[in-house]
Amino acid sequence: MKKLLVGLALALSVGSMAFAEEQKAPAGAVAAPAAQTATPAASTAPAAMQAVPAPAAKPASDGKLKANPKVTIPIFLIIIGATMCVVVWSAKRTKSAADFYTAGGGITGTQNGWAIAGDYMSAASFLGISGMISLYGYDGFMYSVGWLVAYITVLLIVAEPCRNAGKYTLGDILSFRTEPKPVRAVAAISVVAVSTFYLTAQMVGAGKLMQLLLGINYKFAIIGVGILMVGYVVFGGMTATTWVQIIKPACL
Repeated sequence: MKKLLVGLALALSVGSMAFAEEQKAPAGAVAAPAAQTATPAASTAPAAMQAVPAPAAKPASDGKLKANPKVTIPIFLIIIGATMCVVVWSAKRTKSAADFYTAGGGITGTQNGWAIAGDYMSAASFLGISGMISLYGYDGFMYSVGWLVAYITVLLIVAEPCRNAGKYTLGDILSFRTEPKPVRAVAAISVVAVSTFYLTAQMVGAGKLMQLLLGINYKFAIIGVGILMVGYVVFGGMTATTWVQIIKPACL
């Protein structure tokens, strides 16, 4: 009986091992063909990719604004021609120091107001103040209003005393009771120093606008604008300067 039980146990163990081997064999047989079928697909994939041509890359846009020279150049020449006519007309009327510095007293209050408005509508205002308002909001707006208050201060504290004293500049008034040469030298240096900071922003803004509108080099744009500014003041005096400033808000 004991031997029979041992033999039965051995038979069951051998049978279970044989059954397990039979279950493993089909799995391996199925996996092998799958691996074999996967190999041709992998080998043909690069060939298919090489056969399809790559799409042409689109040129990247630089994102820069480009003006139409056929439109901007004629408008620019018309404005320059009109202002140059004003300079020639003013140069014929400028015959004394009063004509050069104060336009001979022939500028009315309305014309002077338009000129101040044109002076306020500068490249620094359009570019700098607009940028400050967009970045800093109310603080940037208050900075622009400060310039307007400064104009009123100059009119009341500097311009009116100069007119009442029959002088043209603050240096003329200060040198009336002191040594003229040192006072005029200090006044000239102060004017040049203050104007340099203001003109730097003006020239940069004007040069960039001319570069954008006319499509010319930035350095040539600054040189051209500088020559025009000097020509307006030197040849036309205050009359030409005032009327050029009047034209600016009229065109806008």
